[in-house]
Amino acid sequence: MKYALVNPPWTFEGSIYFGCREPHLPLEYGYARALLERAGHEVLLLDAHLRGLDLADVAARLEAFHPDRLVITTAPSYLFWRCAPPELRVPQELLAACAAVSGTRIVVGPHASTTPASTLRKLGAEVAVLGECEEILPKLAAAPAAWSSIGSIAIADAAGARVQGGSHACDLSALPALRWETADLVRHTHHHHRFDTRSSPGPGAEMEVSRGCPYHCTFCAKDEFRDDYRKRPHRIIFEELDGLIAGGVEYVYFIDEIFLPDKALLEALVPRGVKFGVQTRIDLWSASMLDLLGRAGCVSVEAGVESITVEGRNLLDKGSRLTTEQIADRLITAKRHVPFVQANLLEAGGDDPDEVEAWRSHLQRHGVWANRPVPMFPYPGSPGYTRQWGRPDDRAWERAMDQYLRQFAAFSDIQDARPRPLHELERPFPEPRAGRPQAELRP
Repeated sequence: MKYALVNPPWTFEGSIYFGCREPHLPLEYGYARALLERAGHEVLLLDAHLRGLDLADVAARLEAFHPDRLVITTAPSYLFWRCAPPELRVPQELLAACAAVSGTRIVVGPHASTTPASTLRKLGAEVAVLGECEEILPKLAAAPAAWSSIGSIAIADAAGARVQGGSHACDLSALPALRWETADLVRHTHHHHRFDTRSSPGPGAEMEVSRGCPYHCTFCAKDEFRDDYRKRPHRIIFEELDGLIAGGVEYVYFIDEIFLPDKALLEALVPRGVKFGVQTRIDLWSASMLDLLGRAGCVSVEAGVESITVEGRNLLDKGSRLTTEQIADRLITAKRHVPFVQANLLEAGGDDPDEVEAWRSHLQRHGVWANRPVPMFPYPGSPGYTRQWGRPDDRAWERAMDQYLRQFAAFSDIQDARPRPLHELERPFPEPRAGRPQAELRP
């Protein structure tokens, strides 16, 4: 069977999107391709964002491939599933441009996982994968009549979607070391969250050493995917990393939700000489482990602090073990070993603006960057959303966006001056359609 795995040509006009807008390796598609090919299927991984393809280019390549299964994602890469664009404008535009392309439409990503019925309707797709998609996609090679036995999917029907099971979590030990085409690595000149050098001497890449997080902060949209903490085997990690280094990669960003201290991993990184960046909680690191982190090649740390008060962190369920003063000291210690250290702050309500500025200035005098607090978007699939409105329904993304625009007058520096509501960004939301019988699904 022929599978097309498509990453759209992403653009973000009018979006609240917080993530980096440069192309990043679509790790979920890399794993899926490996598992599909292992099962004997033919796979076209078409990353329009990385390759600079427009909609017409994508449609032409897909028509030439003639897929049986056309898979589209609702987020630019795994790195940004937790802060995806709320709107589905780009996937809608891509599927509209590919109306003549063959194959059953399968949608993966945070929207498919959190609000499958509305996602299927908005995209006119037949199937949504709930949660991590790599191990589920090969099962969808079966005839549609057999899909009733497949868990972690939603199938479009007259009521919107027939949901089968909960979100899927992959067995990380079963996922192989990823291999990328040399041409794609050469194109990947971006070094994500790297600020210690103005030049990019060689290609960058992304990979993961773990998936999920043992914490449940209220703002983090991970309830329906990448939730339970799991580690990849070191053998697989270094097989993949050594392949990237052999391909010319000089910087790697570990996309882990939380890069936890791992002495054996860091000691094995030291002799490899590759530079890397991480996102982590600074309160989990000791002074000696921060020293090892720097010696291992880390040049960028993005540390989630969120609030400068204990009360604010408790409100967000951070569960921090350190006081604010201790957090500042730990960040300053990190800066002695790592060229760039950032403390992430959120506009959660309650922190005094003058105290925030004083804390930021204190850190900046020691070389640590702390951003101005970013307005917090109530992502469907986050504990904060569920506490306020209950389980996400078909209008969860619209509800979250409307509240966000009502609550805040100023936004993140990387956002447009005034983000637009979803009804202005997306195509009209269709009424629930009469579901096609399974026999009438695309071949």
